[in-house]
Amino acid sequence: MRQPEKMIVYNLFPLLAGKFIEWEGHFKRASGMGFNWIFVNPVHLPGFSGSLYSIKDYFSFNPLLIDPLSEKTPEEQIRDTIRAAEGLGLRMMIDLVINHCAVDSGLIRQHPDWFQWERKGKVANPFCDENGKKVVWGDLAKFDHRHTRDQEGLFRFFFKVVKFLIELGFKGFRCDAAYQIPEGFWKRLITETKAAYPDVLFFAETLGCTADQTRKTAGAGFDYIFNSSKWWDLSSPWLLEQYALTREIAPSIGFPESHDTVRLFEEFHGNIAGLKQRYLFSALFSAGVMMPVGFEFGFRKKPHVVKTRPEDWEETDIDLTSFINSVNKIKERYTIFQEEAPTEILDTGNPAILIMWKASVHTQEKALLILNKDINSKQRFYADSLHKLLRLKAPLKDVSPEYRLDHIPEPFSYDLRPGQGIVLVTKRDTVVE
Repeated sequence: MRQPEKMIVYNLFPLLAGKFIEWEGHFKRASGMGFNWIFVNPVHLPGFSGSLYSIKDYFSFNPLLIDPLSEKTPEEQIRDTIRAAEGLGLRMMIDLVINHCAVDSGLIRQHPDWFQWERKGKVANPFCDENGKKVVWGDLAKFDHRHTRDQEGLFRFFFKVVKFLIELGFKGFRCDAAYQIPEGFWKRLITETKAAYPDVLFFAETLGCTADQTRKTAGAGFDYIFNSSKWWDLSSPWLLEQYALTREIAPSIGFPESHDTVRLFEEFHGNIAGLKQRYLFSALFSAGVMMPVGFEFGFRKKPHVVKTRPEDWEETDIDLTSFINSVNKIKERYTIFQEEAPTEILDTGNPAILIMWKASVHTQEKALLILNKDINSKQRFYADSLHKLLRLKAPLKDVSPEYRLDHIPEPFSYDLRPGQGIVLVTKRDTVVE
């Protein structure tokens, strides 16, 4: 099982952040909140649609991100940007999009055998099913990783892309639609990359997959996967079932929202307690956490892979940076929140209260998260003994991001504020309990 490490990721959306030279201010804010990774969506030259995920040239850059007045080349500009992040203690990862490219990419003409074709002269477009309706991305051309007659050429091309990005300074890859690429391709790409660059990490995007599909994809050698905790209703059994099936294959990263989802503040109709609740849960549920730019300020406008611009930056009267920093410090300090620890949901007698029990496999730490599911009203929590819930007698410490208790009484009775979470940690004895 992978040794725990701090995986606290800030997603900087390129079209909102603007030119590379303007990113350092965002890096400073992210570092100040306790993040140690920056994830950026594709920065490559897009095709005619302008979509970040419709890549025309993997070795050129989106002109919207380049300073045309600079004497430095685009490569020098992005290298400087990555060095600025590293100077603040931030490593950078980028989307690796190899399931498809732009339909107007020169690759289609140069290497037709690399692609799927619907018929002669008509390259295949990726598609998905949304509520029974087929949605086709006409600006994309789908690579044929499984049946191409030139598998070696296709592999070598993407290995070259990976090396190019690593040499710019990127230390990780979020592998877009990883489950759609053959397991053997990933095994070889990850193995050969790590042979040359041992510190580079690979993150599998497996959202929407079954637990078995996720296990198979993760088994190709990925360092992390992304979990589906964002969609959990804080009650149904499916999340813990998936967690149990995958946690020993690869650690996972949770998130309260992403660039693909509706902004949580919009979804919660402006409820700040809901933002806090969901970030706290996302950060403490699994080994890693990711948060998109703007979450800390209660942004409502969903990023758009074509239309978003720096002018879409929202001015709000909300500032959760201090709260997020407090949560991230909890994650940074305690190993139990950096690993896929054995986790159980305990019965509380109050369906509006979530009790999450965790026990570290790498340290002697145990933890209890008491979370008010209700983001609009107070909820009473009562327990005869919190020690019994944790299954030991060691002293408990409240490390909550807000409203910490100096004393933990027994029996324990507390009125949780809307969305409030109490985080208790302790250590079990080294002898068998």
